[in-house]
Amino acid sequence: MKVAIVGIGWYGFRPNTKDVSFREMMFEAAVRAYEDSGNINPRTDVDTFISCQEDFWEGIAITDEFAPDPIGGAMRPTMTVTGDGLQGILHGVMHIKSGLANITVVESHAKPSDILTIRDIIEFAFDPMYRIGAKNIHFLAGLEALKFMKLRNATREDFAKVIVKNKRNGLKNPRASYASNISLEDILEREYTIYPLTDLDISRFVDAAIVVVLASEEIARKYTDTPIWIDGIYSATDSTIELSELGEARYMKIASKEAYNMAKVNKREIKAAFVDDTYSYKELQHIEGLSLSDNAVKDLREGEFERGGKIEVNPLGGHLAKGRPLEVSGLSLLLDAVEYLRQGVVDKAVVASWRGIPTFTGVVGVVSR
Repeated sequence: MKVAIVGIGWYGFRPNTKDVSFREMMFEAAVRAYEDSGNINPRTDVDTFISCQEDFWEGIAITDEFAPDPIGGAMRPTMTVTGDGLQGILHGVMHIKSGLANITVVESHAKPSDILTIRDIIEFAFDPMYRIGAKNIHFLAGLEALKFMKLRNATREDFAKVIVKNKRNGLKNPRASYASNISLEDILEREYTIYPLTDLDISRFVDAAIVVVLASEEIARKYTDTPIWIDGIYSATDSTIELSELGEARYMKIASKEAYNMAKVNKREIKAAFVDDTYSYKELQHIEGLSLSDNAVKDLREGEFERGGKIEVNPLGGHLAKGRPLEVSGLSLLLDAVEYLRQGVVDKAVVASWRGIPTFTGVVGVVSR
């Protein structure tokens, strides 16, 4: 059974949305998603609802109690995924493929502008052996960036090229609050936040909400002539946090291998990749983890990842241009992929999310039109 995205809606993607609550953001995104789906009625047509959120980000215990009403799921089957939004899509696909539902709605939201102690929350997530004496929440990313530089003979200039590319690509994306025409020199002259990363190498937080409507093939064709198909999707968490394993993104290698197998796709067919670039070096690491490049640094230098290149990587900007909306991050990349496919730029794309420091969890999805 095939599963399709028949509707998608978003709201926010601003550093601060003080004019609305997180519930109002969810509602606005849901209204847009249902309209985009061909006016599917959540009260009569949707079988199950999935909300992706985490109590620590919300500042409210059992925060999923606030999820059903804004998305039309009151008194209806609703489940919570305490993880990235792309993990929620994976659960939605299982709902439909198992026969539990014909239409499933997945939502994720984030309002980091409301969080007063976000650095403390991130630090609390670290393994105690890493948390002791840590003065910078990005220190683990700094270690991994150094390891990646050593493994791939990468330089600070290579990381800066990723930033330049993504921020420039973001100028074509209405959601990209941090898009700009910035030069390599501007980046390389910045002070380090944690060596070898500057503040421009680190994506900034934004408030956002995204709602996605999934449907079985039979139902999808009743509502739209242009569904976006989810050909394969898989999640993996690395089994180790040993520092010796830094720099290789094994979670992405595992997830991509299984997603490709499920989609029955040859990686050469994939012409666009929407990958997590929470940190500049992560884009290069994840492209290799997806087996889309044997040497991402070399391909970057040769312009292979530019728009119109061999494989377009984050052609709408990625998190470095749009900002990182916590658990919405995976859906943010999926939204870009859906728009790119609908525009007819490519026929097939891969979406790859990572839950962020200090996790080793990734989700990979293959989507097509």
